[in-house]
Amino acid sequence: YRDLHTFELQAPTRLIEWACGKRVCVAGYGQSDGNEILQLIPPPTLLTKETQGLCPERDFKVECGGFSERPVYSLKYVPDTSLLVTSGPPDSSLQVWQVSAEDSDVIKSVSTLATENGTGQSWAKIATISARAPWVLHGSRLDRVLITEIESRKNVYTAASRGSEKLSGLAFLDCNTLLLCCATGQLCLADIRQPQSPMEAMSMPSASCSEQWCMGTRHAAYGLEPSSQPVARLSSRGLLTLTDLRKTSEFLALTKARVPSPESGAEFLCVSWAPALEGYLAISGFDGTVHVYDTQSWDSSGREAVPVFVHKGHAFGGADSSGDSPLVTVHTWHLQKPRTLLSAANDGSLHVWDWVQPCGKC
Repeated sequence: YRDLHTFELQAPTRLIEWACGKRVCVAGYGQSDGNEILQLIPPPTLLTKETQGLCPERDFKVECGGFSERPVYSLKYVPDTSLLVTSGPPDSSLQVWQVSAEDSDVIKSVSTLATENGTGQSWAKIATISARAPWVLHGSRLDRVLITEIESRKNVYTAASRGSEKLSGLAFLDCNTLLLCCATGQLCLADIRQPQSPMEAMSMPSASCSEQWCMGTRHAAYGLEPSSQPVARLSSRGLLTLTDLRKTSEFLALTKARVPSPESGAEFLCVSWAPALEGYLAISGFDGTVHVYDTQSWDSSGREAVPVFVHKGHAFGGADSSGDSPLVTVHTWHLQKPRTLLSAANDGSLHVWDWVQPCGKC
């Protein structure tokens, strides 16, 4: 490691969200009520673009917080606003939160976005954008995907689909294009300018029916179309695929990660692209580790991929009262620092770490 910071949360968290690149939002999922939502100020060394020397202050600080009556399974910051949107059991409704001004330390609930037939549906996956107005893309199944204007609570788009597959993730590629990932691994593209057109389904790797998938999309580089950025998919068996959305009939790469079966099913699977390091991605959700890969040498042979770095810090946290080892529930990359990641585990530990470039890559 070049640097490592740790912070102990009061409850396990399954999400980390950057707010303007200068704050970190986390939330608990373990309780039926009283789950904390916190906005943390990172250590000063993480707020500078260049790596600094020794710094006397190495801890996160709680800037403001609130409580959710339901477990928080997904949280998204709404760009260019002071709003957060969360979702979680027992239904697919969304909760909107206001991050208070500087003179207050409270994150307060301001509204609930109810969904039709939301009762009995699993919690909604969400994505946000503020290109035209503060919008949230949300849904739990392929035939129940909506875009809602947060302030007016009006639905501005409903996806057209005959399928009802369970969703594992969704994303805005730009202000007009949506990408949806089913738990079965199927990707679907949709254009909000053509709401009545059926979504375009893409090829998927052959997999067993019990295999679960998630996806990771890249932040579009300046001057490049979002569709030119590859999409990564990760399965509960450790399969990894890279897909070019401009040519979906074949894979850019197909490989296998050396990982165990997920210790808690596939609910914590996470794959993410490094926003400031070309060709690198990270995966987690199988055990107490986070694996970092350089994809630039990958091909479609299906050979096993070797990570360039493995973060094992959470695995050394010790077993809980039931004897289970800590499990990484989520990770994310720093938006400006190329090799800095944040990760959280179900024991309440939050780590920020900067891995050293492997020898031979310097």
